[in-house]
Amino acid sequence: MSDPEAVRPTANAMRRALKRSRDGVALDLTEAAVLLQARGDDLRDLTASAARVRDAGLKAAGRPGVITYSKKVFIPLTRLCRDKCHYCTFVTVPGKLRREGHGMYLSPDEVLDIARRGAEMGCKEALFTLGDRPEDRWPEAREWLDAHGYDDTLAYVRAMAIRVLEETGLLPHLNPGVMTWTDLQRLKPVAPSMGMMLETTATRLWSEPGGPHHGSPDKEPAVRLRVLEDAGRSNVPFTTGILIGIGESYEERADSLFQLRRIQRSYHGIQEVIVQNFRAKPDTAMRGMPDAELEELAACIAVARHVLGPSARIQAPPNLVDEEYALLIGAGIDDWGGVSPLTPDHVNPERPWPHIDELAAKTGEAGFELRERLTIYPEFIERGEPWLDPRLLPHVRALACADTGLADEGARPAGLPWQEPDEGFTATGRTDLHRTIDTTGRTSDRRDDFDDVYGDWEALREQAAPGMVPQRLDGDVRAALATAADDPTKLTDDEALALLHADGPALDALCGIADDIRKTVNGDDVTYIVTRNINFTNVCYTGCRFCAFAQRRTDADAYTLSLSQVADRAEQAWDVGAVEVCMQGGIHPDLPGTAYFDIAKAVKERVPGMHVHAFSPMEVVNGATRTGMSIRDWLTAAKEAGLDSIPGTAAEILDDEVRWILTKGKLPTATWIEVIKTAHELGIRSSSTMMYGHVDQPRHWLGHFRTLAGIQQETAGFTEFVTLPFIHTNAPVYLAGIARPGPTTRDNRAVTAMARVLLHPHIPNIQTSWVKLGTEGAAEMLRSGANDLGGTLMEETISRMAGSSYGSYRSIKDLITIAEEAGRPAKPRTTLYGEVSEERQHAATASDGHLPELLPVLGD
Repeated sequence: MSDPEAVRPTANAMRRALKRSRDGVALDLTEAAVLLQARGDDLRDLTASAARVRDAGLKAAGRPGVITYSKKVFIPLTRLCRDKCHYCTFVTVPGKLRREGHGMYLSPDEVLDIARRGAEMGCKEALFTLGDRPEDRWPEAREWLDAHGYDDTLAYVRAMAIRVLEETGLLPHLNPGVMTWTDLQRLKPVAPSMGMMLETTATRLWSEPGGPHHGSPDKEPAVRLRVLEDAGRSNVPFTTGILIGIGESYEERADSLFQLRRIQRSYHGIQEVIVQNFRAKPDTAMRGMPDAELEELAACIAVARHVLGPSARIQAPPNLVDEEYALLIGAGIDDWGGVSPLTPDHVNPERPWPHIDELAAKTGEAGFELRERLTIYPEFIERGEPWLDPRLLPHVRALACADTGLADEGARPAGLPWQEPDEGFTATGRTDLHRTIDTTGRTSDRRDDFDDVYGDWEALREQAAPGMVPQRLDGDVRAALATAADDPTKLTDDEALALLHADGPALDALCGIADDIRKTVNGDDVTYIVTRNINFTNVCYTGCRFCAFAQRRTDADAYTLSLSQVADRAEQAWDVGAVEVCMQGGIHPDLPGTAYFDIAKAVKERVPGMHVHAFSPMEVVNGATRTGMSIRDWLTAAKEAGLDSIPGTAAEILDDEVRWILTKGKLPTATWIEVIKTAHELGIRSSSTMMYGHVDQPRHWLGHFRTLAGIQQETAGFTEFVTLPFIHTNAPVYLAGIARPGPTTRDNRAVTAMARVLLHPHIPNIQTSWVKLGTEGAAEMLRSGANDLGGTLMEETISRMAGSSYGSYRSIKDLITIAEEAGRPAKPRTTLYGEVSEERQHAATASDGHLPELLPVLGD
């Protein structure tokens, strides 16, 4: 039960809160805490209004009067755990498992035996239940995984989920505890849904000795909230919930519900919320704790319904309610959760499941029809991509009713191959976009799913407000300039921030210092590279809010190149003198897991001498998770396939405060760093980048520079730093009124100059972008510390789709002209800043200025 010393609300406070709930007025946290204490007539008043909200939601969902459940089996993959929750009887220790004749994990045969028997009984869900990362605590778990060839517990979860899909047809629902963003990417292709209980946001129950979660690293509320947010960013249909009666106050209980509402509002990824009442169990530290009363549970369900709204799916486990089904239905639930005709509730083994016929009868007595659903809710099946991986679609369709998205109760699970979609690399869509973006232009300024794919714009607007107008900073610019001129490595953060805010004569002085450093490090030569960009697909569902390139497969501007088209374009580029192809694309859900290897091989087979500079850290993670490989193993395989270096794009701003405004589902800062460091360790060098001028502030730029400098001091793997001014015109985050309209000229000069100053002497090359700044803008940056103009590009779609007006190609003569405008000579280079062979220089010069004729659109 809740805090016994809690002060009961006054009658006036209860009446006021009940009236607001009856009137449909949004509750605040204080009112919710009051209503959690409703009992007797007050509770009946509260539940009546909550039931009306539930009924409206069911009607809107197209299933009025229906309460759902999932017919499933429990698969307790391991009962070992690194946590020590004081109320848990599921978790055990290795010695006890051995004494009972069990292994540290269920064997594959044991897993499949449970799943097959469940399938024979008509179950459609396989609920994988297990402890958090037991190998971190128990050597016996680590030894078992090593002996069976698995890197970690989640690798075994993934493997068993695939076996269950292929050999039984049951749909896995995974509850492996706390997961990182990368873990979610690993598991998403093998499970239509996942879950993890929030339980509570009461940090003291975790941090204070004697608390139910003390000593359990995975029960820190901030960690669990981060998992829910990462699941939403990753478009994973996710089940979560709260556990009531473990010592939290009513205010803390209400806060838990409001946190769930916040996350749902931002990402729309929570498919159901479980409200579960604590039940004391013998042989646990909390065996003397009183159970949460059922009236308390009913009040919490009703408040959850009011806080989360009509579209929320709210569940109460039917085996924990002492047959008080009508009370909970009246409080506003619309789901009974998973019910198994075969396996016990391994978390509450003393509480057997009700028979499904009994549950249907009790539900009917309350005026509702009981219907079976799948582990993934109908709303998410209807949404389709990106919420349901294409490899799972056949398995879900085999068991879903085409009309409702609920379970087809007559369907019986049967194993189906878990495999890549058949399409593979098939040329589709507007494959001439690289050419026609400069003539015909884009079909529309935004995707058709603009209002849905990026999350909730209003919630985002509140989050982004502090960065809308960069703060000005009063600092000692003169002293900072003196330090920068004398020894830039000694600049403090305060001095660096003062310089990042510099303007007028101070900015001129800063640019002069940066240019002096450039001259010392690089000399006067302005380098450039003859390269071709190949964006092999723009189909993407990641939800980057700054990106105008990404399209749904059905959008008019969507396209995917075939492997032969990629190779054709690489061969064309070689013929006109290119030394590099730079290849990046959208995160297309239908491309095979080997897609990136296939692309690199296709280019190398056609043009063995071409340097393959390809695949951003986001694409690396996508490839690794789709193939089930570690990042290191994937990069090793990519290098063997022909990958020479990687672009350091997908960095944006290396600060998650900004990243989670700019993008819904892209990799976090820590994962970007992991990919880059791993690539460098393997001898795969990379560029580094920063996109600025949106919702960021100079303090974010400083943090970004410090991060890059730290990586370079450790790995020495960066070839250059590339400034990427934000192109706002067609960017969704700008169209939604959240981002600034790109950086100012002052910003561009300050960023370029401070890149030179802060990255010295670690990253010697600073590149400016003619695509984003044009001729005059690029020349100005060459006078502000930059020494490199990047490439000829030949085709460029990403910035052009965003609204850049500076074209997709610059001839060598054009680049020489930009250098001359800055008063400097120009010189060709390779990707790694080496000398270009005479043969390549001759081929480039001979074709210079004639690329539109020499690069026809082939195979389109």
